Amino acid sequence: MSILKKLLACSALVLTVSAAQAQNLPAYDLLLRGGRVIDAKNNIDAVMDVGIKDGRIARVAAGLAPGDAIKTIDVRGMVVAPGLIDLHTHNYTGTGERNSYAGDSSIPPDGFTFRTGVTTVIDAGCAGWRNFEDFKDRIIDRSKTRILAMLNIVGAGMRGGKFESNTFDMDGEAAAKMAARYPGLIIGIKTAHFDGPEWAPVEQAVIAGTKANIPVMVDFGADRPTRPLYDLLTKKLRPGDIYTHMYSGLRQEQDLKTMGPSKAFIDGRARGIYFDTGTGGGSFKFSLAVPMIKQGFKPNSLSTDLHITAMNSSTKDILNVASKFMAIGLTLPEVIAGMTANPAREIKHEELGNLSVGSVADVAVLSVQKGRFGFTDMVNTKVEGTQKLVAELTIKDGKVVYDLNGLEALAWDAPQGDISQDARWTSWPRPVVRSH
Repeated sequence: MSILKKLLACSALVLTVSAAQAQNLPAYDLLLRGGRVIDAKNNIDAVMDVGIKDGRIARVAAGLAPGDAIKTIDVRGMVVAPGLIDLHTHNYTGTGERNSYAGDSSIPPDGFTFRTGVTTVIDAGCAGWRNFEDFKDRIIDRSKTRILAMLNIVGAGMRGGKFESNTFDMDGEAAAKMAARYPGLIIGIKTAHFDGPEWAPVEQAVIAGTKANIPVMVDFGADRPTRPLYDLLTKKLRPGDIYTHMYSGLRQEQDLKTMGPSKAFIDGRARGIYFDTGTGGGSFKFSLAVPMIKQGFKPNSLSTDLHITAMNSSTKDILNVASKFMAIGLTLPEVIAGMTANPAREIKHEELGNLSVGSVADVAVLSVQKGRFGFTDMVNTKVEGTQKLVAELTIKDGKVVYDLNGLEALAWDAPQGDISQDARWTSWPRPVVRSH
């Protein structure tokens, strides 16, 4: 037998043994048992079990056997949802630039995601086509959180007024070329904070979005009579584009006679525009949200616009936003949809935000705490609620990455059993201690 044939035979033997070993493993690496599964994409709201194998959802059904899993976690009384998606965040930190969302105003995502059930964030325009690759190197490639990006139409990115109002640096062609270089990572175009009277940022953003076949998100900046909100939502944007900060009251969003949505909002939604909360540090008022929701104008997606101001003011985090909206009329299934299937649809990445068999196993296990809770807005007015969502367990790519109360842990004095397969279901496998 030649050396080549021996090598091929050895390789075949290794593959055969590996396959046999794999077949002897339980059907699931991880089993979440007995939770209320809410999966908007698949129209599921029922007590079921979720089986995970090799980083993917393997089965969602009632009565899955614990013996079929390496690890079973009891989540009875809790909500089991797809890993949450925060559609509007700011993460380009680390450059040291003061008062800049390409610097000190942004926050590191891993510190604010898993502890709130979030597995995917969309950075909303911190970097433009000139500095996106620096953002990718500094933050995206080094984070455990899945970070997707909306590219700022301003080449220099979100670095303050003198940059963001520079129409000469708004280039739809250049932005589209950068988006084409990173398909699936750059998933949208963002225009924000523009102070001028022109339509240039919106028009250039639409050029980029059209060429790259990705949506545009608009923070409409200053309210200018030369740029009516009605024209933005019914003429300039395309169906499938996104209007964020929908309840800010800063740009004629509300009809002051009915206190409901303006005609621009009504006709924009009919045309196919998506509406996102983006509550931020100064972009959400109860005086808009409460009457609009009572009249049926609810958000498509819930997002935080999380940055150094938002994280410590009225927004705090995505689950605080969701709890706030439950206090003013949204149901639990509606807020879950607004953080999972709906944003996935808006960014054209519907492989995320669901628990379909074969989908990536991103899962948020949440408890619904009962009590008396207070929620505030940008002008420091308050609504009280009786429910608050808390992340108990977060799973990304099939592995536990956050566990608030040790749901997956064994008691310190309990028999540890076989721990050789722990790495298949947790980010913190226990070390195998060998005697010498």
